[in-house]
Amino acid sequence: MIGVEIFITILLWFAALMVGIMAGVYFAFSVFVMQSLHVVERSSGMIAMQSINRVIQKSLFVLIFFTSSLACLTLAILGGMAWSDADSWQMAFGGGLYIIGMLVVTIVGNVPLNNALEGTDAHGGDAETMWRRYMSRWLPWNHVRTNSCLASLGLLISAIAER
Repeated sequence: MIGVEIFITILLWFAALMVGIMAGVYFAFSVFVMQSLHVVERSSGMIAMQSINRVIQKSLFVLIFFTSSLACLTLAILGGMAWSDADSWQMAFGGGLYIIGMLVVTIVGNVPLNNALEGTDAHGGDAETMWRRYMSRWLPWNHVRTNSCLASLGLLISAIAER
């Protein structure tokens, strides 16, 4: 059992660090990146966001996105399986909140908007409508991701402290 306990401790630390990185990325977008893109000329903001969406898919972000999701899913399952342990509820809820509030929200909320933006010519006739729609919907979803990551991080740190 000592090997399992060490594995869980390492996984908790890894997840907490990765979730913290993700919280920082989403926080930056919520607090200043999207506002910066909104105040520049529309086509410039759209082109910049289209570029960000393309570059991010080929960056270290993707590895952190998926490994943090896998780590949190594992912690949610392990926490649920060992409910009587002192740190189990923090693991279960911290991992589960991350999966729902970050992964699912990204897949259901942000990615479809990113895909729609990608398919829009920033200088075309429907650009203005698309950009307004994108900004009004993408940012609230990102706030959900930011807050979910922060709450998940707090729960994972709490689980580490319980160990």
